[in-house]
Amino acid sequence: MKTTEKDKYLLIENDQDSLTEFASVLTREHAVFEDKNVIVDLKKYDELQLQDLLGFLELSNTHRQHKKSFVIVNNALHADKIPDELFVAPTLPEAEDIVQMEEIERDLGF
Repeated sequence: MKTTEKDKYLLIENDQDSLTEFASVLTREHAVFEDKNVIVDLKKYDELQLQDLLGFLELSNTHRQHKKSFVIVNNALHADKIPDELFVAPTLPEAEDIVQMEEIERDLGF
């Protein structure tokens, strides 16, 4: 797992092949980044399946309960196939926009 601290979020990238193991590691290590907005970069997985993304759903829900953003970057699946509870952006700039919009919403009390 490779992490890069950005101004408004923590960028996390998988440096191994297994997405299942990556999701497990992130879940186990959640306490380390639970107070930060997170963008998980999965752009390199152009053959990603819905089942792969669903491995991050519980972690995403837990992270959002802490009032922080959790966004995945990947464009392998059409947005209609992704559950509404999971935020997936096709590019890193779009993921950054989601984090920024959610920060504004939280600041406004939504």
